[in-house]
Amino acid sequence: MRRSLAIGRVKRFTIDVKRFPSSRRVGQPLTEVRGSPVVDCHQHLWPEAFIDELRRRRRPPRMRGWELQLDGEPAYAVDPADHDPARRRKLDEVDGVELALLSLSSPLGVETMDPHEAAPLLESWHSLADELDETDEHAGHGIWAAANLVEPDLAALSVTLKHERVYGLQVPASEMADPGALTRLAPVLAVVEQADLPVLVHPGPAAAPSAVVPDWWPALASYPAQLAAAWFAWHVVGRSLLPRLRLAFVGLAGLAPLHHERLAQRGGELGPIDPLLFYETSSYGTRAVDAVVRVVGVDPLVHGSDRPYALPTDPALGAAFDQARLVVNPSHLLNGGPR
Repeated sequence: MRRSLAIGRVKRFTIDVKRFPSSRRVGQPLTEVRGSPVVDCHQHLWPEAFIDELRRRRRPPRMRGWELQLDGEPAYAVDPADHDPARRRKLDEVDGVELALLSLSSPLGVETMDPHEAAPLLESWHSLADELDETDEHAGHGIWAAANLVEPDLAALSVTLKHERVYGLQVPASEMADPGALTRLAPVLAVVEQADLPVLVHPGPAAAPSAVVPDWWPALASYPAQLAAAWFAWHVVGRSLLPRLRLAFVGLAGLAPLHHERLAQRGGELGPIDPLLFYETSSYGTRAVDAVVRVVGVDPLVHGSDRPYALPTDPALGAAFDQARLVVNPSHLLNGGPR
């Protein structure tokens, strides 16, 4: 099932040339170029019901007031304003974003909890899809679904994916850590493939460090490693298992494609570029984005900000690249079709 990219309730607005200076002349909406929205594929925002469930928990992941506690990461002071949908919509408008896709964030570990523990968190997360339908205030937002991967309910997932505000499924990269893990996950991914929707591969929980580390440690030492391992697992068996699945790796897949020369030295090969594989660009700038483009080309790159944990970046690679990254490529990721 293809999800329409029409966003009739969203007012057009002009691109912020300060944030995306190479995109367009002042006053020209990007959507006028191809008729598809400007998309941010990767944001995080928690509904009130989800926050309440985190506060009810006695062990991580949990919240105490507005402090988020996870096993593998330093305590994090959550800003309540970061989870205000109306405020987020205004920020998106400033950024020129017309469709922002929200996820619950896999580092919480919800997808790999005991199913009974995970159930209220997943239910409260998916309630956001209904909330987004209730008012024009939420126009321009969609969500990535999440699923318990310990005892996956494939029938329930199939129903969830039919919701108009659900654009695909987020999965933790830690559950794709090697070809065997990916093979075990394949039945879940096959439900998404059957629905003709994409998968977003996001870092999962970080391992607890043995000593005090800087706050940025998980994002630099754990997340890219998880993404790279998942990318190589997909490279080995993914397409043979799921020939029609579209999927995007956040954070440029931990820069895994840049290891193609080392891969060749160790007996592997990059092979043809996978036309259904995409790379989201959050937290990276000109050098990293340009380097990945030199390996996989422009067509697989899609924009994501990782808001509120990071801010949108402008790779400054020109207007044609901006049009591809912000509009054309996300349309192919979300809705299929040749690229």
